Amino acid sequence: MAEHTLTLMAVHAHPDDEATGTGGVLARYAAEGIRTVLVTCTDGRCGDAPGGIKPGEPGHDVEKVVALRRAELEASCEILNISDLEMLGYGDSGMDGWPQNDAPGSFWSTPVEVAAERLAELIRTYRPDVIVTYDEYGFYGHPDHIQAHRITMAAMELEPSAAKLYWTTMPHSTMQKFGVLMAELAAENADSASTDASGDTAPSDSAAGGDVPSEEDWAKIGLPDDKIFTWVDTRAFGRQKFDALSAHASQSDNVVFLNLGPERFTDLMGVETFTRVKDSTNSPQDETDLFTGLR
Repeated sequence: MAEHTLTLMAVHAHPDDEATGTGGVLARYAAEGIRTVLVTCTDGRCGDAPGGIKPGEPGHDVEKVVALRRAELEASCEILNISDLEMLGYGDSGMDGWPQNDAPGSFWSTPVEVAAERLAELIRTYRPDVIVTYDEYGFYGHPDHIQAHRITMAAMELEPSAAKLYWTTMPHSTMQKFGVLMAELAAENADSASTDASGDTAPSDSAAGGDVPSEEDWAKIGLPDDKIFTWVDTRAFGRQKFDALSAHASQSDNVVFLNLGPERFTDLMGVETFTRVKDSTNSPQDETDLFTGLR
């Protein structure tokens, strides 16, 4: 019987989620010789078309958006050295309340048990030692993220083979740091605009990538620092994570992070944090490695 290869499986909702949420651990563990499996549940059809064209606007061609996002995802996987990409192919459900939520074939409208069986089959195939997905809120309430959480939990009931299960999270201190960095970037853009004498269009007030969320909005996301016990240092792979997110250039929501530049991006997102919800290794509560107890 062939020797088992340590394996990480990340279950994400859309193309580009792999880069923002787990790009660091995917790159780090690939570099350490661990097999990395990415499961992307939807086709990203509700994302931007080139030029920032939104769903429902003239020029948003769903087939072209799906093809573009697939190509961007494959480029991201290459940058992160992901071993295996599996796409479940469900339709992107859009944001909460969008008509796409209930469209035939959308991820949100798919019965949990149906999608969970497909994921369970992948778990049987790859035999991951560690699985990572979202919490019950989908990190920020997106229907497809919530559904990814639900099918992962259901799949692990069907195929309870993974030794460890984690949910992604973010410490509130990182949220606060994000606000500071956005303020710095806005100030830099303002200085650039005030000194621009070239006659070219100066950066707009939204050049940082959008408005900074309020403290009340941030409070709904992540956890207080002292409630997080798994902190994985991936700063050595910050440039890979940044480049992987850059591969998803068609999505305007990513601009808010990419405008930070690689150095500040790594400073903000170079440590990835998780909530451990299953462990059969008797590992200590405080961890700096998802594979503690497995090697």
